[in-house]
Amino acid sequence: MSESANLPMNFGGISEPIHSDFDSSEILVLPVSYEGTVSYGTGTGKGAAAIIDASRNLELYDEETDTEVFRLGINTLADFTPRETPEKMMNELYEHSKSLLKTHKFLCTIGGEHSISAPIIQAHSEKFHNLSVLQIDAHADLRDEYDGTKHSHASVMARVVKDLRIPSVQIGIRSISADEMRSLASGLPTKIFWAKDIVRNSEWIEPAVNCLTENVYLTIDIDGLDPSIMPTTGTPEPGGLDWYEVLELIKTVAERKRIVGMDLVEFSHVEGQTAPAFLCAKLIYKVLSYIFKEDSPKIIGRL
Repeated sequence: MSESANLPMNFGGISEPIHSDFDSSEILVLPVSYEGTVSYGTGTGKGAAAIIDASRNLELYDEETDTEVFRLGINTLADFTPRETPEKMMNELYEHSKSLLKTHKFLCTIGGEHSISAPIIQAHSEKFHNLSVLQIDAHADLRDEYDGTKHSHASVMARVVKDLRIPSVQIGIRSISADEMRSLASGLPTKIFWAKDIVRNSEWIEPAVNCLTENVYLTIDIDGLDPSIMPTTGTPEPGGLDWYEVLELIKTVAERKRIVGMDLVEFSHVEGQTAPAFLCAKLIYKVLSYIFKEDSPKIIGRL
């Protein structure tokens, strides 16, 4: 049996309580097993658990930052399970997020479908002034409602930029409806960097970062990546971002701005496919390594 199979079922498989207990941890990982408004592929409800399981196989030293961010403490919280209706789900997730943010710890949420981001972003906006949202996604998610609810995965950014009026930067978009395009023309506080204009062209990163405010909430819909490396997601779209493009963007944001919270959503667990779950786990850990680079002790000291 693999050594990792005996590790605790927490993010990173962290066995030392000092690096995984709630009180001693600077980072909270919140799994949210919700797929109440999915409209195409299913499996996002099992996504968080699969990512946490895969994370137990991570190498916890990050060679790029020369750090082991887990030593700041990563506590994996109990799964936030689905509620009876989308409205109840979003209201209670908002209250839960507000409560967690009062601990002054960094909140990293793993979904679940993208609708869960809106109440969490709202909670962050009430704690952090001058907040903007950086969205990595294939879809604009600006429909006012979808399938009869305003709390759809297809409406999450409508809640953010229409209702909350939080300025946003949307990266990698390559699927949008006519109604969404018309709503953009009305002057929504968002800037889209279309996938067709940025793939294999790093010159877009600087302008994108410059559009963000001092404090940034990062939401990663994993379908923003190309299906060639991320096939197991609810609504895959061809022509997406690659691994290093996403890392370069987030690393630059972490260096120039303050990322105050994050989520990764829309991973769909498919039995027998391990690589996509591991990619999600690795991406989360890389982002945390970038965010906490200056706070984490160096291992070698020369990087």
